[in-house]
Amino acid sequence: MTNQQQAAVAAMTEWLAHPQELGKAPAKIEIAGEFDLHDCHYYILKYKKSLLGKWLVGVCGFEDAETLEPCGHTFSQMELYDPADAQEKCQAMVEMIRQYWMDRAQEEVERQSKAGPFSGFVLLSAPEWDLEAFKQQLKADWDIDYPSTDGEQAEENDDKTVAVFDVDGMAVAISLMDFPVPDGEAEYWANSNFMEKDAAVSAAKAHQAHVLVAILDQMSEGRPRRQLGELYVKLVSTLLKAPNALGVYTNGTVWLPDYFIQVSQDLKEGDLPLMDLVFVGLVQYEKGICGWTNGLRAFGKDELEIRDSQQSPQDVHELLLNVSGYLIEEDVTLQDGETLGYTAEQKLHITRSEGVNVEGMSLKIGF
Repeated sequence: MTNQQQAAVAAMTEWLAHPQELGKAPAKIEIAGEFDLHDCHYYILKYKKSLLGKWLVGVCGFEDAETLEPCGHTFSQMELYDPADAQEKCQAMVEMIRQYWMDRAQEEVERQSKAGPFSGFVLLSAPEWDLEAFKQQLKADWDIDYPSTDGEQAEENDDKTVAVFDVDGMAVAISLMDFPVPDGEAEYWANSNFMEKDAAVSAAKAHQAHVLVAILDQMSEGRPRRQLGELYVKLVSTLLKAPNALGVYTNGTVWLPDYFIQVSQDLKEGDLPLMDLVFVGLVQYEKGICGWTNGLRAFGKDELEIRDSQQSPQDVHELLLNVSGYLIEEDVTLQDGETLGYTAEQKLHITRSEGVNVEGMSLKIGF
C-alpha cells in the first residue's frame, strides 16, 4: 500500500474504534478502490466487524492525492459492501458529510450574527456620574486614554452624562440614566446571586439611577470577542469605583462592586475574568439540580444547561464554569451529538434544543 492508503486505513480504523461507532478496531480492513470528488481524493474501504462477519463499506478522503492528513471526510454507515455500488455509496456519504459541515457553518454564522453587544447597568444610589473622575480612573486602572473632547472619536453632551468613544476599534457608549432600571429587573434578578443574595437584593432595591455601558465591534471582519469582553470588564470595574456605585446588573444577576472589581484583576495576570463575563445559575427541582449559563451568547456561543442532575450543586456549577471558560478561551463551538469530559473515559453527551432556563437554543450537557 502507498503511504496515503496506509493513512486512510489508519484513519478509518481509528474512526471505527470510537465508542459511538463500532467501539473497537475492525477485525479486517482493506482498500477496495478510490475516486476523486470535489477536488479531493477518496478511498473506498471494506472492513469486517468480526472475522466471520460480512464486509461493510466506509470512505476516507484527502485534500489531494499526496497529503497524509485526512480532510475530515472519514465515515461509514455500516452498510454492506458490494463492489457494484460501493463507489456510489461512498459518494453519497461524502455528500452527506459535506452537507453536515455546511449546515454547521451556517449555524455558526447565525450564532455570530446574533451575538449581542457586551452591556450592563451600573446601579447608582443617586443620579450622579463624574465623567472627569471616570477618565482619570480609567487611565490609572487600565492605562486607557480617553480621547480629547475635541477629537473626532469623542462625543459628549454639555452636562457630561454621555460618553461615546473608541478603544482600538471597539465603540464604547456610556450613558447616565437618572432613573432605576425599568420594570424592577435589577431587583428581580439580584435574587439569583447565590453568593451574596441579601446584599445584592438590598443594593438593587436602593438604586435610584444607573449608568448604561455597551461595547460594539467596529471592525468589518470582527475580532476575537474575548477582546470586547475584556474591555467591558475594565470599563465596568472602573465605573464601580464611583462613590455612589452599588453594583452592576449584568448577565442575569447583580454583582456587588468589591466582587466584580476583584475578579477583574485576573486581567492583570493575563487571565480571563470569567466570572465577570459568565453567570452560572442554579436551582433545585424535585428531579435534581438544574444549572445554566448567562453570558456566552455575547461571545456568539449557545448558552449551556444541565438538567435534573444528581451531582452536587458545586459540581454542576464548576462544570458549567469550566466548559464556559474553555469555549471562550479556545473559541470552540460545541455541536449537537458531541461529547466532552475531563478525562478520555468521561463522555458527557451534548444535545442542542430549545432552552429551558435560558432564551433561544441551548446546549444540554448530560451530567
